[in-house]
Amino acid sequence: MSTKTISITEEAYTRLLTNKRESESFTDVINRITGKTDLLRYAGVLTENESLYIEKRIENARKMSRVRTKKVRL
Repeated sequence: MSTKTISITEEAYTRLLTNKRESESFTDVINRITGKTDLLRYAGVLTENESLYIEKRIENARKMSRVRTKKVRL
């Protein structure tokens, strides 16, 4: 495996260090933080009532967005 040397600020280094687990390398931390998240991991987290509430809020937000878009076009 090849390696690359990068320059980062002290703040970025501190943030990485804060996120670093005991057995991880900095490469492991970067891969974990920037990796893709499997959305199925969150399946079943919300109750049915919570999911319906969120769905309604999204529908209302989309309606309001369409209304604003129409006004801007006029």
